[in-house]
Amino acid sequence: MIPKSGSSLPPSCRCLRAGQRRPERPICVGLTPAEGRHTPYMVQPEYRIYEMNKRLQSRTEDSDNLWWDAFATEFFEDDATLTLSFCLEDGPKRYTIGRTLIPRYFSTVFEGGVTDLYYILKHSKESYHNSSITVDCDQCTMVTQHGKPMFTKVCTEGRLILEFTFDDLMRIKTWHFTIRQYRELVPRSILAMHAQDPQVLEQLSKNITRMGLTNFTLNYLRLCVILEPMQELMSRHKTYNLSPRDCLKTCLFQKWQRMVAPPAEPTRQPTTKRRKRKNSTSSTSNSSAGNNANSTNSKKKSAAANLSLSSQVPELGALQSCSLNPGRDGALCHSTAVTPTGQFKEKH
Repeated sequence: MIPKSGSSLPPSCRCLRAGQRRPERPICVGLTPAEGRHTPYMVQPEYRIYEMNKRLQSRTEDSDNLWWDAFATEFFEDDATLTLSFCLEDGPKRYTIGRTLIPRYFSTVFEGGVTDLYYILKHSKESYHNSSITVDCDQCTMVTQHGKPMFTKVCTEGRLILEFTFDDLMRIKTWHFTIRQYRELVPRSILAMHAQDPQVLEQLSKNITRMGLTNFTLNYLRLCVILEPMQELMSRHKTYNLSPRDCLKTCLFQKWQRMVAPPAEPTRQPTTKRRKRKNSTSSTSNSSAGNNANSTNSKKKSAAANLSLSSQVPELGALQSCSLNPGRDGALCHSTAVTPTGQFKEKH
């Protein structure tokens, strides 16, 4: 069909006159020429937090350890670490847990009476590196909805620093949440219902969390202080199928080797010495000075030889006696000691 005169068609559909060139389409960076939209090679880091909030909201009461392991696998790297820093009545606290303990951390939040958990990030800053993306949010809020012991909404505010891997999965490598303050919000309707009951009002005025964390979560973090150093023993036992005593021996010996082994020094070529002529008086004075220097050097060497291994490596002094699950009757009480030659000596 030939368009009528005066028809309002777009310029790309109108017939071109003789000698007129077709206007070129603008090229958009990051768009595929066929589809004309962004290639799905990566998403925004904040969108990953949105996906994590969505996954936490889909949790049910029947969610078991397999569900939490799948959740941690989807959003955290295999070598990820999670750090919480806050200040309690007895001073500042800082807890760092590894990848194997992260699923249990999130599950303890819901075991303490929480029915809903999500994170809100405001005015976050992103920085791109070679293999990672860092998100620094100074106004992060962790919102938890508590159903027991009473209906309360807790807003925990602090600074959240996340490090994502720069790949297709965009999983979290490090999680560091520094808690500054928290607020516990009780609905007015509940206060109006119990306005005439002073005991209930007093119960409502008490805090149900400590710095926004439940007692279940705090107890688990304290337990992680013991469980985290034992991860090496557990992994070695699972990999090599060794007994607990052999795992402890191997780990201690390798740690002792790393602490005692001197750093490798580059080899130096021997330098040739030239003889110098000296008179008799200078030779006698130099010989007496050399004898004094040799005596002082020998004293230093003997003093260094007399130093024990426990004084050079202070941590081994605390690890010289390690009891391994003695029986109830107390018959088995086995200890392991490290000798200066690097061997393990067993005592019963």
